Amino acid sequence: MDPVIVVGAGPVGLTLSLALARHGVPSVVLDEGPGKDEQRPARTVILREDTAALVERLALTSFDATGARWTGWRSLRRKQVMRELTFGDQLPSPLHLAQHELTGALRQAVDAERLVKVAVNSRLDSIEQESAGLTAHTRGPKGTWWRGSFLVGCDGPRSTVRKLLDIRFPGRTAVERHAVAALRTELPWPGEALLHRSLPWRTSGPSGGEVVGRPLADGVWRLDWLLPPRSELVTPDILVTRIRETLAGWSGGSTPPYELLDTGVHTVHHRLARRWRAGRVFLAGDAAHLLGALGTQGLDEGLRDADNLAWKLAVAWHEGPHEALLDSYQTERRAVVAGRLRAADQALPILRGGKGLRSYVAGSARGHDVLLTDGHLGHGALGAPGSYEDSPLAPEPVEAEVGVGTAPGAPVRDVRVTAPDGSFVRLRDRLGLGHLLVVLIAPGTGVWERRHWVKAGVMPRLAAAVAALPHEAELLVAESYPGAPAHSVLLVRPDGHLVTALGGVRPAELYAAAQAALGGPAESGAKAGSGARTS
Repeated sequence: MDPVIVVGAGPVGLTLSLALARHGVPSVVLDEGPGKDEQRPARTVILREDTAALVERLALTSFDATGARWTGWRSLRRKQVMRELTFGDQLPSPLHLAQHELTGALRQAVDAERLVKVAVNSRLDSIEQESAGLTAHTRGPKGTWWRGSFLVGCDGPRSTVRKLLDIRFPGRTAVERHAVAALRTELPWPGEALLHRSLPWRTSGPSGGEVVGRPLADGVWRLDWLLPPRSELVTPDILVTRIRETLAGWSGGSTPPYELLDTGVHTVHHRLARRWRAGRVFLAGDAAHLLGALGTQGLDEGLRDADNLAWKLAVAWHEGPHEALLDSYQTERRAVVAGRLRAADQALPILRGGKGLRSYVAGSARGHDVLLTDGHLGHGALGAPGSYEDSPLAPEPVEAEVGVGTAPGAPVRDVRVTAPDGSFVRLRDRLGLGHLLVVLIAPGTGVWERRHWVKAGVMPRLAAAVAALPHEAELLVAESYPGAPAHSVLLVRPDGHLVTALGGVRPAELYAAAQAALGGPAESGAKAGSGARTS
């Protein structure tokens, strides 16, 4: 079959191409630029636990996140510390790094991947679809036609793919604006991120009562000052004054030495594409959605798009049309992002609504702090990874189901498992390899070599059931899983979301759940393309 065409060589497009390669699917990445990224220290990204693990898994040899994780989080209101958190095993730290560092690591991984081809200076200008595939044309030094099985637009907010498909992109403009500075200095909270509201010192320039400080590697910090709506321009002089006032306010009145590396103004828009699929063409990342108010991170959702779509495209690429499976990408991902946008829209009037009656309600400031912390740290409705409990891929309820610490449709917990070769690995390391995961919870196996129990108890029967599944699956064994009874069996999708948990070895129920997770049987002779033509 022809490769998948990925339009856009940003973090989402590169991640998607690497994820497809991990599933054994070739791809062509159309990069309208020269293949190099502008180095902007003030343009940074924050990855949560799941998306950081995804990038580390795909770009293991080229990705070095040393020094970019925070030791803690604190929030202040005026001079009062409202909340302090310490990051560790029970509360993983977000990963904070410059976007060009992330993109550079992904580019290195792509360069070493034989299944990925990058075409630089290639700007898409037309797409033609038919039942057997599609053709894309790019402008550049040499106009080129590209033949593909599917095409994914990861080409950002002004997506050419979305415009060629005539897909509407409604939403809100300039939901929030922030003045941004990247600088090297020493602060009283080394390694800790902080949110400071109702600043106790007088500020110059456009009034703003909120600033966020987030450490990067090598003593660099990114500072973001919330700007009021329709405020005047932030001039370099005003920004330097704001930096000095903030550093002095945090350091007891005197401004510590600092080196200013980069500045900018970051404007947050909230938009959601009406459709994410048109025949063989899909949208992902900023081409499909824009969000980012209240500390949330749009890139997180873009990377989750790539993880969700890659394995579904791989099934269709290897096994033939799976229309229900491909349709589920839009159903699952758009619902999650829409929920995130609704949560932000509901919280914005409360958190940014001025000094109305709610500001005098006891405990309101602490409640506001919890909402903002959720957004910044990736918790709650504003930031936690989405769950697909209402997915069309969910199997029918059966009596054999058991409750575990993860609800069906939610991301599984990362526990230690025994791989088929007898080695101990993390469950998350086995994701994205093109197959389903079946995890048996068997207490005591962690202290014995696999050869002692692999042919004992329920293992032979379970191994036979796994071999008979409608899609390739890997059998793993865990000594424990949060909330899971002994001898329960977990079925996990390639993107790490739980399909079901069964009490014991239930071959018929396991088979039915696996088939449901694939959208049902492959459609014999079905057509994946809509025959649409866009140019």
